[in-house]
Amino acid sequence: MFQGTTRRRLLGGLAASASLAAIIIVNATANRAQGDTPPVAPPATPVSVATVEQRDLVAWAEFSGRLEAIERVEVRSRVSGVVEAVHFREGSLVKQGDLLISIDQAPYLAEFERTQAQVLAAEARVALAAGENERGQQLMASRNVSQRDLDTRFNALREAQANLRAAQAAQQTARLNLDYTQIRAPISGRIGRLEVTIGNLVAAGAGAPLMTTLLSVDPIYAAFNADERTVLDALASLPENNRSLEQIPVRLTTSTSEGATFTGKLRFVDNGIDAASGTVRVRAVLDNPGGKLMPGQFVRVQMGQARSEPALVINERAVGTDQNKKFVFVVGADSKAAWREVTLGASNDGLRIVTGGLKAGERIVVNGLQRIRPGATVAPESVPMAEKSELRAAKTELAQR
Repeated sequence: MFQGTTRRRLLGGLAASASLAAIIIVNATANRAQGDTPPVAPPATPVSVATVEQRDLVAWAEFSGRLEAIERVEVRSRVSGVVEAVHFREGSLVKQGDLLISIDQAPYLAEFERTQAQVLAAEARVALAAGENERGQQLMASRNVSQRDLDTRFNALREAQANLRAAQAAQQTARLNLDYTQIRAPISGRIGRLEVTIGNLVAAGAGAPLMTTLLSVDPIYAAFNADERTVLDALASLPENNRSLEQIPVRLTTSTSEGATFTGKLRFVDNGIDAASGTVRVRAVLDNPGGKLMPGQFVRVQMGQARSEPALVINERAVGTDQNKKFVFVVGADSKAAWREVTLGASNDGLRIVTGGLKAGERIVVNGLQRIRPGATVAPESVPMAEKSELRAAKTELAQR
């Protein structure tokens, strides 16, 4: 009985071993079959691609600046007297010749009338002397008057004429002083705060108190510091036969212009470069009807060049950053994305100028940059390099900086 039991156990163990060996053989066969099958390629990543374009465009460089008044006048009285009336509203726009302040005219009117009477008296003396001289000439013809008497009459006429001119000069001075009691705007612009109120006595001359300040507003200056490379490039773009700075365009925006761009022209480039900062003081002039722009206002200024030049441009969204490097993904004919380092220039209407690393006609990824890696297969969809909405957004962004 014991031997039978042992025999059954041996037979069961052999059967189990055979089953296990069969399983191992089957698994090994399956693994070899799977190894012979090539791996399945990952699906192509859908991306938007655009063709690198070469355009004739003006390169723009951007700077921070301030607006400046072209003319600034400190209004002071040219005659002494009591302030009688104020004819302007503080902070308003005035035109050249507008009446600003009136000084008491009474003493100056009296002086003018006195000098006017002196002129009338001098004219009467001239008329009398002229008549005496004419009669002397007639008597001299008949030898009824001496030469001495004739000379006396002639000298009396000349003296009367000189006195008349002196009286007329005094009258002119009195008339000027009378006019100076009416203080008028010497330029058109925006009037400032009133410093002297009605009833105050003001002095005349250079030591006279400041009454108000007047700043011109149209046109207006935009002053800024530009790097020497940009300035030299802009000057080099001027034609040899016409070196006028006004051919260099300038445009600017403000924080309150809501995307509106103001255009102007370069007016002044300083005669030296600041050695400490490597910048040049530059000033542009632009029209400012209605005084929308104010002196002292902060602006973002873009300075262009006198003529357009061919340049490669790409969408800002196509550019990636790897530490201190800028790169794009170039899509080849095999639809694979290749990493490419690029050198960038200035921005231009929502696009970025490329100065190195790309050629015209190459396709680059402009949307989906974060979803791909170098060598990845992509499913490219061609799109324009920049949509109109992006160009508008770029201008709005410039205005909001």
